[in-house]
Amino acid sequence: MQKINLLLLFLLTSSTIGAQSTVPEQENKKPVLQESYFADSSDTRPLREVIVKAYEQNRKLSEVGAPVSFVGKAALNRYSNTSVLPALNTVPGVRMEERSPGSYRLNIRGSSLRSPFGVRDIKIYWNEIPLTDPGGNTYLNQLGYYNFQSIEVIKGTAGSLYGAGIGGAVLINSMPAVWQKGVNLDYLNGSFASNSMNLNVRLGDEDHRTSVAYSHQTSDGYRVQTNMRRDIASWETLIKAGARQTIHAFILYGDLYYQTPGALNIAEFSKNPRQARPPAGTQPGAVQAQAAIYQKNFTAGFSQEFHLSAHWQNTTAVYGAYTDFSNPGIRVYEIRQEPHFGGRSVFQYKTRIGADAGGAGGGSELQVNGGVEAQKGWFETRDYPNKGGTPDTLQTDDHTNNWQTILFAQADLKMPGGWIFTAGASLNKSAYRITRLSVAPPAPHTVAFENKVAPRISVLKKIGPELSVYGSASRGFSTPTVSEVEKSNGIIGPALQPEDGVDYELGARGSLFRGRLFFDVNAFFFQIRNAIVQRIDSSGIMYSVNAGGTNQHGIESTLSYQIADNAQRAFSNVRVWLSHTWHDFHYRSFIQDTSSYSGHRLPSVPPQTLVAGADLVTRSGLYLNITFTYADRIALNDANSAYAGSYNLLGYRLGYRAIWSRRFRVDVFGGEDNALSTNYSLGNDINAAAGRYYNAAPRANYFIGLSLAWIAR
Repeated sequence: MQKINLLLLFLLTSSTIGAQSTVPEQENKKPVLQESYFADSSDTRPLREVIVKAYEQNRKLSEVGAPVSFVGKAALNRYSNTSVLPALNTVPGVRMEERSPGSYRLNIRGSSLRSPFGVRDIKIYWNEIPLTDPGGNTYLNQLGYYNFQSIEVIKGTAGSLYGAGIGGAVLINSMPAVWQKGVNLDYLNGSFASNSMNLNVRLGDEDHRTSVAYSHQTSDGYRVQTNMRRDIASWETLIKAGARQTIHAFILYGDLYYQTPGALNIAEFSKNPRQARPPAGTQPGAVQAQAAIYQKNFTAGFSQEFHLSAHWQNTTAVYGAYTDFSNPGIRVYEIRQEPHFGGRSVFQYKTRIGADAGGAGGGSELQVNGGVEAQKGWFETRDYPNKGGTPDTLQTDDHTNNWQTILFAQADLKMPGGWIFTAGASLNKSAYRITRLSVAPPAPHTVAFENKVAPRISVLKKIGPELSVYGSASRGFSTPTVSEVEKSNGIIGPALQPEDGVDYELGARGSLFRGRLFFDVNAFFFQIRNAIVQRIDSSGIMYSVNAGGTNQHGIESTLSYQIADNAQRAFSNVRVWLSHTWHDFHYRSFIQDTSSYSGHRLPSVPPQTLVAGADLVTRSGLYLNITFTYADRIALNDANSAYAGSYNLLGYRLGYRAIWSRRFRVDVFGGEDNALSTNYSLGNDINAAAGRYYNAAPRANYFIGLSLAWIAR
């Protein structure tokens, strides 16, 4: 607490000095802080004005007939600048979890039901290329905090344009919204020996952008066996080659190491939540097994947007990627090499129907998108017994040839009277061929999934310039991933069928009171057949089964009110906001062996989550962000015989921003996460044997950081 008091005193002193020395008298009519502080990395536009790319519509959020949420840099900057987790968790219906530093899991509307770690049931794109590999897995942790400039979250079945993934889709952009040539240097120190450093050099002008960046992050972690180190280097360029052509190229390299402490049972969690999983019988503990992840990723991508004529344009992106992955687990030491490549090409046609002579105005606007996405991978997976953190004798050696193809088309008709109609569909095909080379003769095993059609229709009605209501119906599906087809010990698991679901949405969004109040509310009813559920046996072997049908319905709401927005006043910007999720998810019919789970609550999903916050910025540069989170209790198994308790979290960030000589900009800040020191589990192991569900999250912890920028003129 003494450290925080000293920090507060320093910030208050700095703000007083800054107010006296950094704002010239002649410039008082236009405060320097109005220059979009850190304009290269901030996006403070009101949500009603944000243009989103979702469903290739490139429209204001109020004109998109789908449950889409936008997370800009201003939202990301409310926290400790080490992870996007807290910012994503402000989105209703989204739950990002961290079992230990570097080990993330992303849940949209219950998609983590089938995720032992990482991402399932969600298609993720980074700069127009699929980050989700052809095997269905997404290494989201290969991106650091500074690789995100904005995030669009599409909730529900988005297969009409993005293929398999009934949880939704996530579109990540790494290029700043406002370009400024210069250099950024960021440093952060926090509890548990946490350190983060980032260097970013930006060259060129608005039409010829080049960015080179390097970030380094380390942490000892809250629990035993949770050390983490991550190094990320990137190069990115964007060139506007005339009025018709834009070229975007990027290279990303990540080297990540993090230890995995293993989950605890309730007795272990209650006695000492900081311990790693202890030995049990003949099974070693996490420390004895030296359980960890060694992960290296290399991705290179290229995209081109070309305007063929006044009506036609094409956007084509191609990429190549390679992942080197090693995982000494409790029992198995797994080594994977996963090279893959792919691309996506979208043609777009725009015209006006019934326009005035010369097409100058009136009538309707028609936009048609059509294209193809394809991915191909050659994965090699070798499993060994884990002998104290080193591989023993080879058990299995599998080579997987996997591929998937998506054909898609969508038409949007924007009519007079504020009506927007959208209809689209995709045709999807995927297959895996797994050849086991560790047996003689080699044993091939082919898993192919039928062509699946994923249609979607939506209708949106604008009620005035700032209000709209919409309804949609869609069908989606999700094929099993390569790791779900195989058990975690390399053995081919039970035969799995793709998940299949129908989703109905009804929503409204807009702003009132001259734009001060913004709201976004949507209700949905979703039914899934052949839901895929993860299981963990007593030996720690993970496998998946189809779990019959589910009924999933809920209401997701966002409310934001701008109390003050006047740069001339002492409190120049004051905003309060609230995000609420209500999910009622149950198995409709699920019988396994002699057990019936029909009517039981789906594990991994809290029925209610509430996140509320307040943001205050003063004219002198002092600012404060406060966040409160409540999460309901969570079922931990299909039998609903164990629950993780509800919890309350409180966090804040207090800082001071200043601009010196219009070239040098500084942000000094500090804060606290889990200020109430709540003992809770974030990232539970669902359906784990022996009740090993709990991965303890850190109690009260602190951070202090400094961001410096030099802007070239």
